[in-house]
Amino acid sequence: MDDCEMIPEVTVMLADGTPLALTDLPLPAVIYFYPKDDTAGCTREAQDFSALSDQFAAAGVSVLGVSKDSPASHAKFAKKHDLSVALASDEDGSACAAFGAWIEKSMYGRKYMGIERSTFLFGADGTLAQAWRKVRVPGHAAAVLDAVKGL
Repeated sequence: MDDCEMIPEVTVMLADGTPLALTDLPLPAVIYFYPKDDTAGCTREAQDFSALSDQFAAAGVSVLGVSKDSPASHAKFAKKHDLSVALASDEDGSACAAFGAWIEKSMYGRKYMGIERSTFLFGADGTLAQAWRKVRVPGHAAAVLDAVKGL
């Protein structure tokens, strides 16, 4: 995604099973992609965004976490960790593909396809304001909040 791009016209499924067209997301918005529910880094990232959810809301910014896990997995994950951030399922991979978050990864010499931890901030007009690729979790949610304050 380039800086001039708009939110792609793809639909994801919320944890309660409700479909959500990303173009219907209230703006400004943060959409972050993460590899897997209930893994250490992904749990920490969701907890960090949840801890700052009141500040994102006060700034008028919606936050949505997206992975390929099922809506049922998201519901269980959110309940287990008392998450306040909205989670969405991209089981068919269309959102991951549209954002360029579905990439070849390598672990222990083995190559495989997976979700790149990445975050996208869209302004009030739906235009991409900032993108973070290859995200490291510590301090990331706070850095995104700082960027939101700069909109």
